[in-house]
This record gives sequence, C-alpha cells and structure tokens, in this order.
Amino acid sequence: MKGTAFLATAAFCAAASGALAQDFPDGPITWVVNWPAGGGQDTTSRLVAERLTDVLGVPVVVENYDGAGGLTGMRELAGAEPDGYTIGMLGASSIIQQYTTDEPVMLDQLSVLSFFGPDPGALTVAGSTDFASLDDYLASVKEAPGEIPNGNDPPGGASYISAAIMESALGLELNKIPYAGYAPTVTALLGGEVQSATVPVPQVLEHHAAGDVKILGVMAGERHFLAPDIPTFAEQGYDVVAGDFRAVVGPAGIPEDRAAVLSEALVAVLSSEEFVSAANAAGYMIEPLGAEEAGARIASFDEQVYPVLEEAGLVTNPK
Repeated sequence: MKGTAFLATAAFCAAASGALAQDFPDGPITWVVNWPAGGGQDTTSRLVAERLTDVLGVPVVVENYDGAGGLTGMRELAGAEPDGYTIGMLGASSIIQQYTTDEPVMLDQLSVLSFFGPDPGALTVAGSTDFASLDDYLASVKEAPGEIPNGNDPPGGASYISAAIMESALGLELNKIPYAGYAPTVTALLGGEVQSATVPVPQVLEHHAAGDVKILGVMAGERHFLAPDIPTFAEQGYDVVAGDFRAVVGPAGIPEDRAAVLSEALVAVLSSEEFVSAANAAGYMIEPLGAEEAGARIASFDEQVYPVLEEAGLVTNPK
C-alpha cells in the first residue's frame, strides 16, 4: 500500500528529530492550500504560516489552488521538488480521493510533517423534530431504515463519510441527502428539508444555542471545547469516531534533516499558547503531533475509511 511507505517516512523523519539542517531554510517556503481562499483549510493554513515565518526566519507564502475537489492543489504539492520548500495542508477528503477519483494523490507520494487537529462530526437534528436524545434518534432510524433524511456532503465528502461510518458502526441505514458543502446542509436542516445532519460542531453551534437545532452527540474521543455540555457518542454507549482532520505534509522524499526542522518548527507553532488561543477563537481544535504520531493517525483514518467506501460502492481505485 499506499500507507506503508507513508508511515515509514513519518518514522524516519521522527528519528531524525535531533538533526539540524544548518543551511535550511534559507529562502521562502510555499504553503499549498488545495481549496479557495476563505475556507477552513485556508484560514488554518494562514494561522500557521504567519507564525511559522517567525519561527523559521523566512517567509512562508500561502498559495491557493482551487479545482477538482482539492485534487489540483494536492497534485501541485505532491509534484513539487522534495527540498522542503513546498508544504501544505492535508485533510480527510484527500485520503478519500485516493480510492474514489482518477489519478489521485496517494499517501506514499507525501511526507508527513505534523498533525494539526481533528474536526469531528456531530449528529445534529432539526429543532422541530421530537428527538430528545441520541438514543431516540437511533431507535427511530432502526425502526424506519432508509427513511430519515440526513444532510451531508456528496458521496465521498467528509460529512458523508461521517454518516457512513455511523451507519456501518451501528447497523443503520439513513436516507443520505447530498448538499454542496456545510452551509447549504445547515440551511436545509434549519428549513426542515432534512431531519438530521452530520457536520462539524462549529457549523451548528450558534443554531444549537438558539434552539433551532439540537446537537445529540459528538463523534470524537473527547468533548468539543466549544460545546463541553454535549456528550460524545462513546459517552452514550456508541463507538463512533468520525469527521475531518488537518495535517501538514510535503512531497515524498524530503531529506530527513530538513523534514525534522520543519516538523519541529510546526509542532512548536501548534503547541504555543498564543496559537492555540487564536485557533480556538476561530473554532478549531488543536492536537499537535510530530511526524511519527501524525503518520500513524492518518494511516489509521485511511484504514477506517476504506471499508466504508467499499460498502458504499464508491471505490473506483481499489487497494
């Protein structure tokens, strides 16, 4: 596979964590964002890039590449010279695209540098529904398989996969209704077009507070810092962890000493109190990990999502 070389690269970079590339970096670093300006990947990238400039002492310049559902930017990143001067953000959609698109970017074409943090899904229901708890909702879905409409991304998107992981783990069948992004999904939920949605907490928190929707559970290992009163699925007896994530990668083949410099600088930025405060204020969970741990986390998601894609009939590029 695909994930084996990726993990090996992560471990190799971590083993070189004590190394210092004395002459690196000595020029600008390009940070590739594979989505348009203004979105979550762009916002988080700029938060990191600004501070990484201070740590490394060279400009870190964000460049946006829109198109092909994020593939245009990932191809630009994977195809760059592996000299440490081109890095970028990796999210769940890029893992999914390995198996659902033609000419994808595979994990073994990338060098992992660090993990930024998770963006867990949350099961949210319309305020007009009678679902008072996660138990109520799941019981209703089981009583009427394939009937309760759930808003999510188109097939293969992060919130679609969150719904599919929930279905697979709990033996459910939802009526998954695709929308082009989180905003129209939430609009559909507010308007009663769907009874539930599986989008990240920040997308629905304001509406939850206003009573227009109800967040029934968070698909994470721990409660979301923005919603500490809302229990996780696990706390309610259901083993479901799903959602998006953000990590920092470069093209495969970055020299280990340079990769170590980048990884250490990234972890320093992501761990700083000032950065965590700024990221939290923007609604992002932070879980800074170095190269080896980040590689393991991403490989675990890869292993989790593949059978879900297979079960949904979405795999066109099998392992």
